[in-house]
Amino acid sequence: MAAPDKYPSTPDGRYFVVRGRLWRTSNPALPEALRQQLVDELMGARRQVGVAKKAGDATAERTARAAVDRAKRALGERGAVWWTDGAPDFNRRMVANTPYADWYAAIKDEETAD
Repeated sequence: MAAPDKYPSTPDGRYFVVRGRLWRTSNPALPEALRQQLVDELMGARRQVGVAKKAGDATAERTARAAVDRAKRALGERGAVWWTDGAPDFNRRMVANTPYADWYAAIKDEETAD
């Protein structure tokens, strides 16, 4: 998933930050048509999670959550990293505890200066 405009992206484009936590972006090398197909599958699966939860159907919820996971893995947001330089994955980590801490602190300082 590309970072929504309101969330800052790391300089290398690998993550975006929400409430101080890093989230891996989609693989930018995916062809646009495939990326859109996978995003559509992801959104459909997320809707099915909600339907299953509302119905109290644990089996359907597990099935829908598995579909969410498959789509996120295909997008490159989970599972093996999509970059090839050997850099570690900091997905879901607090940015302050990663090598991106100084970058994030600097952009937070810029936001408060405005």
